[in-house]
Amino acid sequence: MTAPTRVGPSPVGGGPAVALTDHELQVLELVAHGHTHEDIARQLVTTRKGITPTVNRAIQKLGATNAPHAVLLACRAGLLDGKPRRHGDHAGYAAHTYRGEEPCEACWDGERAYRAVRRAIRKAAKANAA
Repeated sequence: MTAPTRVGPSPVGGGPAVALTDHELQVLELVAHGHTHEDIARQLVTTRKGITPTVNRAIQKLGATNAPHAVLLACRAGLLDGKPRRHGDHAGYAAHTYRGEEPCEACWDGERAYRAVRRAIRKAAKANAA
């Protein structure tokens, strides 16, 4: 079973979309509000040893150098503003490719469906012409 994620555009642009779990986002939001790892552990009823790897995973996923940088990048990606990012919140497959990004899975699914319809139309037109 996978953890729920919130996806946003790449915070640095030109890269893949960022997907953080709800727990990683919750911890980053608390870091953004100035809480220490000890405070966060108390609020989430866990240990400090459980918070540090969560912060480190978020830092790595965002391509940040430290926790404050991760908060900044998450804000730029729109992940910490309370608006969950879903497919439809961005322009889609063409926008990804225009920016040089790898399209998200939802955009790939939409593009595949679009291409299948276009193939069917071409095939039908060819059959009618013959």
